[in-house]
Amino acid sequence: MGNPDRSRVIRLAEAQADIPGPAGERAVTVLQRGPLDVALSVPLRPSQQTPHALDEIYFIIRGRGVFIHDSKRDPFESGDLLFAVAGTEHQLEDISEDFALWRAFYGPHGGEVPA
Repeated sequence: MGNPDRSRVIRLAEAQADIPGPAGERAVTVLQRGPLDVALSVPLRPSQQTPHALDEIYFIIRGRGVFIHDSKRDPFESGDLLFAVAGTEHQLEDISEDFALWRAFYGPHGGEVPA
């Protein structure tokens, strides 16, 4: 994971080398600093999500799918960014076989308060 007190490049290939993990994990944490928690995820299909205590961002590295949230079905593809407010029910469906993303949790428990 490296030293969280130093700036650095987190390389996709190096992070992906740790997937699957020893117990079959499909994600690896690459950065933790304060309330920020970033992981590389290469989920199996289907990808089951649960509401989280922190706001969450998905940076889509490759692949495509459908983001289910707030009674909506939004298609996404490589290069897109998805946002799930803390506590929101959400799912990633119909993900392609090559699917990979960076996942970031951040902020206070319960999510950021809108300004």
